[in-house]
Amino acid sequence: MNPTKKSIIASTGGGAALIDASDAVILLLDHQAGLFQTVKDISVAELRINTAALAKLATILKIPVITTASVPDGPNGPLMPEIHEAAPHAVYVPRKGEISAWDNELFVQTVKDTGRKTLVIAGVWTSVCVMFPALDAKAAGYNVYAVVDASGDPTEFASRITLARFAQAGIIPTSVNAVVCEFQRNWTRPEAAQIGQIYGEFAPNYRAVFESYQKAQEVVLKKK
Repeated sequence: MNPTKKSIIASTGGGAALIDASDAVILLLDHQAGLFQTVKDISVAELRINTAALAKLATILKIPVITTASVPDGPNGPLMPEIHEAAPHAVYVPRKGEISAWDNELFVQTVKDTGRKTLVIAGVWTSVCVMFPALDAKAAGYNVYAVVDASGDPTEFASRITLARFAQAGIIPTSVNAVVCEFQRNWTRPEAAQIGQIYGEFAPNYRAVFESYQKAQEVVLKKK
């Protein structure tokens, strides 16, 4: 547990139920060009922006990132480049044809080597690439969060069924917005300005509010 979280819990009693960033690793699974073409429950543009936001957040807060791809030389296609551009520290784990990343021994060992027990997972498809490793990781004793809006499925029905199965297994569905806020926790932290820029990318309306506020402050300062 990080010192900031300890102090928050000690002073207010809050935070114990939220993600502990110091114990978290972000798994970005199979965000591939070919698979993107099958996604129907979220726009591909939004999916890519949200996924890149997680990678940027991980870089700012020094959170481990592990990526992998399902048969990237085949029709599933290559990984979206934004992930490793935004998170150059991310570790890519190749697979040998396994549909579930958790069926790959090197992938599982790479996760174990982080020493962290909270997995924040996103991927394409949600009903397969996220759900299969999420279920196995949960069974192996990990705390598992599934970032639904940084994931995608061929149908809304597939997404709804997956959420139901998550609930039965104790996997926590979440959103990019919630993950960013839970990891940040406080606007006084030194990285707050950088994190604020991420909000503006996945929530353009928030950027508009922020820009409006900045302009108003400039006007006030000029009048003084």
